[in-house]
Amino acid sequence: MLAVAAGNAGNPLVPRLRKGRAMTLATTAIELPSGQTMPVLGQGTWYLGERPERRRDEIAALRTGLDLGMTMIDTAEMYGDGASEELVGEAIVGRRADVFLVDKVLPSNASRRGTVQACRRSLQRLGVDHIDLYLLHWRGTNPLAETIEAFAELVDAGDIGQWGVSNFGLSDMTELLAAGGHACATNQILYNLTRRGPEYDLLPWLREHRIPVMAYSPIEQGRLLGHPQVAEVAARHEATPAQVALAWLLRQERVAAIPRSSKPDHTRENAEAHDLYLAEEDMAALDTAFPPPAGPQPLEML
Repeated sequence: MLAVAAGNAGNPLVPRLRKGRAMTLATTAIELPSGQTMPVLGQGTWYLGERPERRRDEIAALRTGLDLGMTMIDTAEMYGDGASEELVGEAIVGRRADVFLVDKVLPSNASRRGTVQACRRSLQRLGVDHIDLYLLHWRGTNPLAETIEAFAELVDAGDIGQWGVSNFGLSDMTELLAAGGHACATNQILYNLTRRGPEYDLLPWLREHRIPVMAYSPIEQGRLLGHPQVAEVAARHEATPAQVALAWLLRQERVAAIPRSSKPDHTRENAEAHDLYLAEEDMAALDTAFPPPAGPQPLEML
């Protein structure tokens, strides 16, 4: 990870990327509680694998991302009822060692026995022997302690490397730790310029407990692309609105992003966000257009 100026080293709001500075994406990573690392910029796959006529482009997009160092790929058994997992499996054939693979179990499957069975079905669809990071997709009715026990069993069996959660608010996280979930490696949440609620209490709590955030829908499913203030900042840097939205996230301490792309050109655009430096005037303009929360807000989901 690139170093920031010594006086700003502990400030999560200080930009850490400057356009044109030499860097290697594969080495830009976030340390997990276990001491292992995950890439700071990955690839999402929600809705990928569902349209046969787009399959070739989608696979090419994922492989382009791997070539550019975006080696974290996120999927879920829910996406296309496993179709996304099958697409990812095809895309990473011969390159499994290069990939930090993230998958998710549905809460309806997250009993002690159901979690193990769901994971092994996912492994079969992916065509791999292990998942690097396995998440509970959102909070359900199965007791957290049972899911945690199943995760531990999967770790012991070598089916997964680590486990975490997704869409967990602050109260969910405190309950998770109370249930024995201190090995939680990440919380994947909806977080972007238009969804800043987590900044008030959830993000500080996660930083205190050294649990990284994985931000999904970082471009708000494309809706940020037409925002005039984002476009104005982008124009100042000869960048694109998508790159500005991603760079805004990547400036922060212990926050990763997983933008989705179905075409290689879009993947290249996402990768270049690593080189975009947002100045103080840019951050101020974005704060004006998208004010930070003034109080606690419920965690939003898509």
